[in-house]
Amino acid sequence: MAPPSTPTPHPWRYLAALGVLLVVMVLGVLGGNIASPSNWHKSFVVGRGLDLSSGTSITLKAVTTKQPGQTTAPPPSSEAMTKAVQIITNRVEATGLTGATVVPQGSDQIVVSVPGAGAQKVASLVGETALLRMRQVLLEAPNYSSSATPTPSASATPGTSASPSASATPKATAGTSASATPSGGTGQAAGAAKLGAAASASPSPSASPSAPASPSPSSPGKQVLSTTADGQGNPAALTTTTAALFDRVNCNDKNWKTQIYGANPNAWDAPDAQTIACFNGVKYAMDKAVVQGKDLSNVQAQDQTTGWVVTFNVRNPAAGNLGKLTTQMAGQYYDSGKGVATSPLDLLAVVLDGDLQGQPPQVQSAISTSGEINGGTGGFSQGQATQLANVLKYGSLPLSFQNLFTSSVSPSLGSDQLSAGLTAAVVGLLLVVIYSFLYYRGLGIVSVMSLGIAAALSYLSVVLLSKSAGFTLSLAGIAGLIVAIGITADSFIVYFERLRDEVREGKSLRAAVERGWGRARRTILVADAVSFLAALLLYILAVGDVRGFAFTLGLTTLIDVVVVFLFTKPMITLLARTKFFGQGHPLSGLDPARLGARAPWRGSRRPASGTSASAAGRTTTSTREA
Repeated sequence: MAPPSTPTPHPWRYLAALGVLLVVMVLGVLGGNIASPSNWHKSFVVGRGLDLSSGTSITLKAVTTKQPGQTTAPPPSSEAMTKAVQIITNRVEATGLTGATVVPQGSDQIVVSVPGAGAQKVASLVGETALLRMRQVLLEAPNYSSSATPTPSASATPGTSASPSASATPKATAGTSASATPSGGTGQAAGAAKLGAAASASPSPSASPSAPASPSPSSPGKQVLSTTADGQGNPAALTTTTAALFDRVNCNDKNWKTQIYGANPNAWDAPDAQTIACFNGVKYAMDKAVVQGKDLSNVQAQDQTTGWVVTFNVRNPAAGNLGKLTTQMAGQYYDSGKGVATSPLDLLAVVLDGDLQGQPPQVQSAISTSGEINGGTGGFSQGQATQLANVLKYGSLPLSFQNLFTSSVSPSLGSDQLSAGLTAAVVGLLLVVIYSFLYYRGLGIVSVMSLGIAAALSYLSVVLLSKSAGFTLSLAGIAGLIVAIGITADSFIVYFERLRDEVREGKSLRAAVERGWGRARRTILVADAVSFLAALLLYILAVGDVRGFAFTLGLTTLIDVVVVFLFTKPMITLLARTKFFGQGHPLSGLDPARLGARAPWRGSRRPASGTSASAAGRTTTSTREA
């Protein structure tokens, strides 16, 4: 009875499929540069993580307020921390930077790491309290330099005025002009209104600041600004505490917040209290928050016929409160005929982390359910409108945060770490290559080529992910790629050993290739499945750089399956048809004598003389089957 026939292998089909895959990946990497060969090198750039490039890492600590009857402030809830991580992540991603990570650390800290250019911009966006408020401006006044020297004869008490000295000239003036009045038919919801950002202009003569009161002996050389003499607006609306703070604030001192309020951000930006802020040399006293970040929805930067604007909706009950306030503001303090505000009381400030987000815009009409902020006389650019929309959209953090510390990674340090990682990869690869040639001799060619194909697929995959999904390669990711060298080596070692076992059994090389592959295939698939599941679980459960390691480990495990099926096995099939490998050359790694192959018959002895023809026939058949 003839032995069952084995399917004829078609190695060229698998190699062709691998070639098509490589070509498609290369074309995907080149993208728009495919017609510009001089720019091809720019397409094969992998995004680097923070530890391999320059960047900034910020550690934020949640700050809670002690409630009445409590001796200490309660810890932040896990729900609030989870929400804060989500919002900060959205903020960072909205900047367009890739590779940024937002990771909770402990029960009250969040670590934000931003690689590459623009990290400082994102650091300023998420590095402080990250709480959004909309407040009515009650009073504005120009700031004076702390180095200004008052006139010695100026001895007026607070609330009186005198001519200031030349050195006490205001550094900036309050904005008084407004954008065009709103027009109908804009497609906004009923009750929508516009806020026009005030443009800088020279103040009217009535707004000229008077001299400050005499400085106190305890602060020589520092002038004090009187709210009643120098401010525009409604000083009577300020509480005694706010009025005193307004006099003390010097906008030229970047540390004035912590000097006056302390390190707790809840102290300078409490939503139910008046507060002070500075912008472009002008300081503003603002009322309690009428709208908070959580009250806004559907915030968008839009390009309209009049230029870029920021539109938003307001949720109840804040919408009702805002509607009452803006009705009063537009009705009493805005001249729709002239298109200008008649008082700073018409300004509605947008405050994030206690800082003004641009000059406070003017309220041109009542705002109830939705509103619009335009750029005033100069208008918004696309970037300015997008930035303001991001502030409004992602400004509803449930907690206040204090910046514990900020650390930066220099380009030189990142370059050193990258060099160390690549050196480790090259050393590991060389050791595997040396081992392959020493132990497997000619078969080492297949192992080296398999490693090369796996490296090419891994590199192209990382570049494609970097371009399409914003993936960045970190030092932990490089570690995952180095581990992949061992995974690929394990796969061809399993196959080679199965192949050599079949040769030891006395089979021809062509038969051994197919029979050994049938046994090795199951082992390789099981091993790779276990490795991939481990990487998947690690990616789901881990945080930070460990996820980068898990991702590259899982990616290269899948690539290993592709390489073994589309290259290693077909290449062995082709080599088995050559004289060098097929006849078991001593340097091929498949020499039957060196491997201790059995004789081409079963049993420990040759058949005795006189063996019947039928027995000899069975022996011959057994030999053919083997």
